[in-house]
Amino acid sequence: MFDAQDDCRTNPSAAPTFVDVIEQRLNRRQFLQGSAFALFAATIPSFSSKSAAPANTVQQGQALGFTEISSAISTQSRVAAGYKEQVLLRWGDALFPDAPPFDLQAQTAQSQQRQFGYNNDYIAYMPLEGSTRGLLCVNHEYTCPHLMFKGVTRKNAQAKMTPALTHIEMAAVGLSVVEIALMDDVWQVVKNSRYNRRFDALETIYAVSGAAAGHKRLQTPSDPSGKRIVGMIGNCAGGVTPWGTVLTCEENFSYYFTGANPLEQENNERYGVLQDEERYTWWATADARFDLAKEPNAPNRYGWVVEIDPYNPQSVPVKRTSLGRFKHECATCIVSSDGRVVVYSGDDQAFEFIYKYVSNGRFDPKNPKANTALLDDGILYAAQFKDDGTVTWLPLVYGKNGLTPENRFYSQADVCIEARRAASLLGATPMDRPEDIAISPVTGKVYVALTKNPKRLTVTNAANPRRLNLHGHIIEIIPNAGDHASIRDRWDIFLSAGNPNNTLEGARYHSDVSQQGWFSCPDNVSFDSLGRLWIGTDGAEKASSMSESIYACETEGGKRALTKRFYAAPIGAETTGPCFTPDGKTLFVSVQHPAEKSKSLEDVQTRWPDFDPKLTPRPAVVALRKKDGGVIGG
Repeated sequence: MFDAQDDCRTNPSAAPTFVDVIEQRLNRRQFLQGSAFALFAATIPSFSSKSAAPANTVQQGQALGFTEISSAISTQSRVAAGYKEQVLLRWGDALFPDAPPFDLQAQTAQSQQRQFGYNNDYIAYMPLEGSTRGLLCVNHEYTCPHLMFKGVTRKNAQAKMTPALTHIEMAAVGLSVVEIALMDDVWQVVKNSRYNRRFDALETIYAVSGAAAGHKRLQTPSDPSGKRIVGMIGNCAGGVTPWGTVLTCEENFSYYFTGANPLEQENNERYGVLQDEERYTWWATADARFDLAKEPNAPNRYGWVVEIDPYNPQSVPVKRTSLGRFKHECATCIVSSDGRVVVYSGDDQAFEFIYKYVSNGRFDPKNPKANTALLDDGILYAAQFKDDGTVTWLPLVYGKNGLTPENRFYSQADVCIEARRAASLLGATPMDRPEDIAISPVTGKVYVALTKNPKRLTVTNAANPRRLNLHGHIIEIIPNAGDHASIRDRWDIFLSAGNPNNTLEGARYHSDVSQQGWFSCPDNVSFDSLGRLWIGTDGAEKASSMSESIYACETEGGKRALTKRFYAAPIGAETTGPCFTPDGKTLFVSVQHPAEKSKSLEDVQTRWPDFDPKLTPRPAVVALRKKDGGVIGG
């Protein structure tokens, strides 16, 4: 979303960017002589299907046996032959027995709080009865008012968005918890479930814990405690903790504020607050929380990882500030070899960083309540990639390595509130829009999607042909001795996206990748239980004139990085949040912002998924299943 802002640079760091690191690594290796492209290619492992797999390769499960679909842009969504698509949850669908049905002409904030939210993104399936009954936890990232309300266009929203309409927007974002059950091979919403909940930006109260809880920079006239925040915004990707809670991440929080706070000007500029022309400036008119003249510290209250317990309907969501404040794309969790909990996260903006948090305490599977404190007491690290193939994790700890009063850090709270500036000061590596992060359940390797960075305009050596990274890439991090809490790991490029038939793009996949199998702009990534990587795209429609899609590939062996297109979204939409049931027989996918580039409701590119001329295009979660009931991808 918001490509214009995500691709802009608010990071003034002079540290070597990832492209510089790759370039230096090339120069060290000197595998090939000759052209710049040949030198670039030397960094990529041989992906030939004829080459032998390494002796230590972990044999993965079932091969990807589906037939690819075309890359054509369509008004329809499409899935591989032998599979079926069910539209499970659409914006406005009732989540409770007393919720009103969706009515485009009679929307209210109160009805929206009882309905499925807008622009669904991250999905977590939390089992109740294995793979046939569970809780679907779904983020709602942002709104498209020109597709929600009649008379509102992309150009006139500032004038047309009344407080009443704005409150509907605020109620439409956040997160939904919905019980679902598989009945006769069809997923059903259980509307009378005691677990169903809506978390929003309008009225939901969020507690605050960790290093910045109660700090004066989080305090406002409406909340002098700094521990009681109304709303969460920009919820993009997330993660699931080992103790069964969901982490939902606030990403693009910077679009919603007006006014100024001179005391936080540098901090706000570093996060892009007040800088984008396409801001939701009408939110401040409808709610004082977003007016810096009335709530000067308001932006510091957003940009956090929020923990939600879907199994406890009375639980209060908590913003975990020790995990750092930035534009979180995800919060991918794993338990290290010594029992500490590790949370990986990407900061989704051009030239920003990759982070991981390591708890000081150990995970105790016998004491779930005690485990939540693990997210308040630990060390936040930022990644520094080196040309020798190592990655060093730099600790963002107050009082060390320049994070001191001399550099305007007066506590660990300041470090967490200004995590970006702290990481820059330590020399973390600016990346090309770090987005989702997934960990292989088979090998333990970490895969990071870097969507793109067209703002990277210069390189110091012509050996790197991807000066303008229009298509993105995926990097692979190999934890030292399999320990995710280690501070020095290895890294390499898993693949570089783009058209492999255009040598100027420098794309690299398995050599057998088809014309339908290559892709652009990787965004969300997820693994199935067999260790196969599933990739969703965001930006391919613009960069490569192809549909945004879900792809799959193996990460080990003779078919490593042989990507195949499995599912395609309708025009204007993005594929996000791929999530499997434990048995691998259902793949849930969020189809976000269909027809987003349309001018208004009266002139839309598609009316997916209802195709009713009286209805608007609606974001929706789809459930994909094999017609014979088998495992997805087989």
